[in-house]
Amino acid sequence: MATLNTIMANDDRYLDPYRESIGRHGAEFEATLWASPKSQVKRFEVFAQMAFMTGKRVLDVGCSRGDLAAYLSDRGIRVKEYIGIDALEEVITFAQQRDLPRSRFVVGDCVQNPAMLAEFRPDIVCISGTLNTMDDAQVMRVLDGSWAAAKQALLFNFLSDTCHENAPLQDQFARRLDTMGLLAWAMGHTWSVKFRQDYFNWGHDATIGMRRV
Repeated sequence: MATLNTIMANDDRYLDPYRESIGRHGAEFEATLWASPKSQVKRFEVFAQMAFMTGKRVLDVGCSRGDLAAYLSDRGIRVKEYIGIDALEEVITFAQQRDLPRSRFVVGDCVQNPAMLAEFRPDIVCISGTLNTMDDAQVMRVLDGSWAAAKQALLFNFLSDTCHENAPLQDQFARRLDTMGLLAWAMGHTWSVKFRQDYFNWGHDATIGMRRV
C-alpha cells in the first residue's frame, strides 16, 4: 500500500501548466511561463549579482529551454560547467539543440527524486521560477535537496507574499510563497543569507541567496 509521502511525491500536477503551454506553443519562450524575456533576464541578473559563477559548476533546477545558460554565455560569465535539469523532455531536447558552450541538459524530476541533484556535484544551485506551481511540501523537498547538493551556494527566486497590494494578482497557475518562512528556513541553515525584493515594482518577486561558510 502506498504511503501518504509516496502519494505526495508522485503527484506531478505542478508540471501541468508547463505541459499545457508546451502543447500550445511547443518549446518556444511561452513554454517557460515567464511574463516576458525582459523579466526573465532581470531575475538572472540578480542571480549573477548574488553569486560569483565564473569557474563554477552551476546546476539549474527546472532549466526549461536553457535560457540561464544562454544568459551566462551572452554576458561572458564562463562557468566551469552548466548542468540544466528539467522534468519535461520537450524543453530539454530544445536546450540540447542550442549547442550552448560548457553546457549539458538532463531530463529529471527533482521533486520526485531530490537526492539526484547531488549526483551532479554542483558548486552553485540555481532555481528560477521553478517553485511557483508547487505546493509547500514540494517546495521544501526541492529546497532541501538543492541545499544538500550545493557545495558553495543556493540561489532561488519566487513570487513573494510580502509584496505591496498593487503587485500583480496570481490567480492562474502560479502562487505566492511564504517569504518570511523561506527566509527563516534559509537562516536556519546558514548565517550567510542575501535577500532582495527590490528589482520589480511592488515587490512582486523575491530572491534568496545562501552561501556555505
